Amino acid sequence: MNIAVIGAGPAGLMAAEVLATGGARVTIYDRMPSVGRKFLMAGRGGLNLTHSEPLDAFLPRYREAAPHLRAAIEAFPPDALRAWSEALGQPTFVGTSGRVFPQAMKASPLLRAWLRRLDHSGVQLALRHRWLGWDASNALQFEAPEGLKSLKPDATVIALGGASWPKLGADGGWIDSFEAKGIDIARLRSANSGFHVRWSDLFRNRFEGQPLKGVALSFGGETVRGEATITRDGIEGGAIYALSAPLREAVLAHGEAALHVALRPDLAMSDLTARVSTPRQKQSMSTYLRKAAGLSPVAIGLLQEAAIGGGLNLSAMDSEALAAFIDAVPIKLTGVAPLDRAISTAGGIAFSEIDAQFMLRKMPSVFVAGEMLDWEAPTGGYLLQACFATGVAAGHGALNYLKG
Repeated sequence: MNIAVIGAGPAGLMAAEVLATGGARVTIYDRMPSVGRKFLMAGRGGLNLTHSEPLDAFLPRYREAAPHLRAAIEAFPPDALRAWSEALGQPTFVGTSGRVFPQAMKASPLLRAWLRRLDHSGVQLALRHRWLGWDASNALQFEAPEGLKSLKPDATVIALGGASWPKLGADGGWIDSFEAKGIDIARLRSANSGFHVRWSDLFRNRFEGQPLKGVALSFGGETVRGEATITRDGIEGGAIYALSAPLREAVLAHGEAALHVALRPDLAMSDLTARVSTPRQKQSMSTYLRKAAGLSPVAIGLLQEAAIGGGLNLSAMDSEALAAFIDAVPIKLTGVAPLDRAISTAGGIAFSEIDAQFMLRKMPSVFVAGEMLDWEAPTGGYLLQACFATGVAAGHGALNYLKG
């Protein structure tokens, strides 16, 4: 069995490992000069492999795609991913947030050990091979260092990612080839991305790059606690990413979305009201808010920015109105950060185009995995877990296909 894997990210590498373990001769093709570039970038701040929460809480993180990913993730769940990492000499631990990390907190030791094991299992690497699609006879076409290359493997697994971080390899360049075969693809959109806000010059210049810590963000009946960071043209960060799917859809549909920020979610409204009921005396409003409500400078700046934008006067508010404003500061989001600045991608190959083995219904012997498929998930380990799990599923699917 001669199998081509196109794409040297987590999904492709995992498919290759499953295939090689099953006795196939595997070659991994990738247009970049080295493998796992996005994987390595994701691990720079600590490689978040997966999450420790139970599957009944884990799977809904994939929203509409959860039913389509369930079987793959149940077959290769977070515990299996942790065991796989440990077998590579990279034991994991659970952080205080429930996220799972390798003890080394880096992607590079894990990737090096993984590549050694793939090499020992006979997996070949063909780097600087840009996949161009299929020719009229459905042979794979590659632009290789030695020129145009054509091949017809017994099966193919394609795991070329979405279109975020294009400099690292995932640029969505595969879309035209699939659409030419009549395969339905949902438009690629930014996921786990920041959003544009029309800040005033004063606020932008003073607070760009500063984090809002310990806040709670609310939109559409959903609330997320965490951090967000003010950017020059908007806002980003973990709590924003957790709400990015509904926020994105609202902005794309209506041109804007109203996000609300609770600056002191740890305080009951009665306690917050009592704090801002104390006399301000001769203190400036900023000093008063810092001392009475315990707000940071950037939180005070955001409060003032929202008040000015809404034609409100903080000094004229009574204690109840001020407390309510601190508990739900409105931010108008006016745009979505572009794909090349997003962490991941929404959209991709429709699940209706693949069978339970992750094989394309219109192209028998061709399997797809990873972020190419139409799913998205928040940060927290869910992205990599689904990439690994669908890679495993596609690998087993190809083996099952070839074994009849």
